Parts: sequence; structure tokens; C-alpha cells
Amino acid sequence: MFFRNLTFFRFPSSTKLDDLDTGLNDCQLKPVGPLELSSRGFVSPFGRDSEVLAARQGDAIWLTVGGEDRLLPGAVVNDMLARKLEEIEQKEGRKPGGRTRKRIKDELVTDLLPRAFIKPSRTDALLDLEHGIAVIDSSSRKSAENVCSEVRRALGSFPALPLNAEVAPRSILTGWVAGEPLPDGLSIGDECELRDPVDQGAVVKVQRMDLHSDEIARHLETGKQVTRLALSLDDHVSFVLGEDLVVRKFKLLDGAVDQLDNNNADDARAEMDARFVLMSAEVKRLFAVLESALKLSKAD
Repeated sequence: MFFRNLTFFRFPSSTKLDDLDTGLNDCQLKPVGPLELSSRGFVSPFGRDSEVLAARQGDAIWLTVGGEDRLLPGAVVNDMLARKLEEIEQKEGRKPGGRTRKRIKDELVTDLLPRAFIKPSRTDALLDLEHGIAVIDSSSRKSAENVCSEVRRALGSFPALPLNAEVAPRSILTGWVAGEPLPDGLSIGDECELRDPVDQGAVVKVQRMDLHSDEIARHLETGKQVTRLALSLDDHVSFVLGEDLVVRKFKLLDGAVDQLDNNNADDARAEMDARFVLMSAEVKRLFAVLESALKLSKAD
């Protein structure tokens, strides 16, 4: 297991998680009901065959929020509704009113839901108790906030807030591409997004290109600003950092993965534990670099 995206939240390092195991058990995922659209709750990070709801390694906790969603396309409901309304109009010689339309639509949804396909999902989260950060494996702010809400439901209280930078992230990213020194260990990759600062301004997306080229320099000279930038930290991780402070395309490189070669894990659970230890260490190291470079605000 390696996260692909990192959406960060901060919570006070004094936050108590003593009742976490009890809360997770009380908030396990329940099968979506026949008349429900969705269900959310905690599942084991290790899969269906495990009952462990929280994997702990030192000051790091690995949680997984599972979901079940009934797939009921609106186009299907609307098509059946149109047919029903047409039948009523032909039979009664008048178009049904708004209340009738709503009643019939509700009846159709009630009839179709129990037969709808169920789509399972899972979203992993890392809680770093030492530094007070929650890391959600999602690039969607809404999805990440939903995970924090589930943790809050399990604990009763979980004061996690999105990251806030004291300087504009796009100004930092633009400066790095323009030639300003990067923090130790960071280097620029071959992907970026540039935007005009005006509303509805031009957007330029670049991949597999030397970002120190004259073409990129000309974009900067016209006032475009970097809103996403591919970076790497030593030879351990590569990623794309956005001005929204979300890390996308997070990938462990050989410099980090090679450490697993020295791992003597002889079963799947031990292998997953080893991967979690490695990944959490790299995520913490990356966060420390970003925290300093972007002047991220504290939660305490």
C-alpha cells in the first residue's frame, strides 16, 4: 500500500486518541440498506479477512474509511419518469403537476434502489500523532474532509483543519521555476501548470519538458504564475504540488523502495506493515520540507 495523493489536515498535537479503537469499532462500515444511497464507516486497512481497524507503528496510525454506494443513474430515473408522465397525460388528457411528478419520481427511486448495483470504495488515512497531521489518500478536498468527519464521528471530537500557508503557494512555486533556490533536497521535475492571474486567463499545462527552457521563461515574463509543479525530494519521492497544497502523483522512488529489500517480512501482513512504516516516514519528511518552505500555519 502506498498513497497516491496527499491531502493534509492539521490537528493539535495534544489531541487525545485514547478512545480511538472503541470509536472505530462503533463506527464500522455497515452494508448499505435497500433504500439507502450510500453508507460509510471504517474497515480494516488489511482487507476483508482482517478485523483490525487501526494499524499502529510508533506514532503513526493507518485508518481506512470504506464506502458502499448504490449506482442509480439519473438518466435512467428521468427516462422512466418521462414514460410514466406520458402515460398519465394520454390517459387523463392533461399534464401532471409538480407534486404528482415528485411523487412518481420518489416512487420510482424507491422501487429501483433495492435493485441498483453497489459500488464499494475505500480511502486510506495516516494520522501522525507526533506532528499533529492527518494525511488522506485523496486529491478531492470533499472526499478528504469526509474522512476527517468519520474520524470525528468515531472520536466525538477531532479538530482537524485544512492546511493554511502564510505565503501564497503560487508565488513560491513560480519563484522556484524562475530560478530561486529550492529547499535542500528538492529538485524540479518536468511538469507544471501556469495560469494568467486574471479571471478567465490562459492556462498552460506542460509535461515531459525542461522547465528551465526559454519557452517557460517567456510564459513567466508575460505574467503567468505556476499553480502546479512536479518536484522530487532527494531520490526518495516524486510528486506534483498544487497551489491548493494538495500533493498529487505521489510516488516512492528507488531510493526509498530499496529499503524494503532489507525487510525480512515473511507474510502479507508483515509486508504491509513494512510498507506503511516506510511510506509514513517519507510523508513526514516531505511534510517537514513543505512546512518550512511554504510557512504552513500550526494548529496549536
